Amino acid sequence: MRWLCILIIAIAFLGIVVTPLAAATELTISASPRQAHIGDTITLNGNVTGITTIAVYLFVIGPELDTRGVTLDNLNIPAGRGLFTTAPVQLSDGSWKYTWDTSVILGDMKPGLYTVYVVSSPIDRLRYVREDFATADIDFLPSEKPQAESPLDPMIPVMAVGLGAVLGIYLSRMQGKKE
Repeated sequence: MRWLCILIIAIAFLGIVVTPLAAATELTISASPRQAHIGDTITLNGNVTGITTIAVYLFVIGPELDTRGVTLDNLNIPAGRGLFTTAPVQLSDGSWKYTWDTSVILGDMKPGLYTVYVVSSPIDRLRYVREDFATADIDFLPSEKPQAESPLDPMIPVMAVGLGAVLGIYLSRMQGKKE
């Protein structure tokens, strides 16, 4: 009976300690190119092993961005609470790929070193488990394209709104006189 208790305890111990170690989640990420101009397209890809998941979560930190990380498509939105950029995972081999077009992001991207994180759970940089992430650094240089100038004088939209208001008042008075 004593041996049976020892055997049960040993099996329970192995199930608690060894199984999580064997099924540890591992993530990888690579970025191409590693140095780019703001406005370029970056290809991010990698693998996830140890879990079966349909997506990985991506966020970025960099100059003057929220320290928790931000979404890749809107640098004004802090990562976390369900707000992430996601990349679908191929269930057959655990690979994933995301194309990051920095010419169409919202927010002000400044030249400098940015670190893209990939995590398997939707949690921000300050809350993830140390082993459950991977990073890739990208050095962004200033844009090669000059910023487009606005073709309109800033006063034109203001004047259009004012003209619309005056026209609306005039038409409503004319409608009132017909009745």
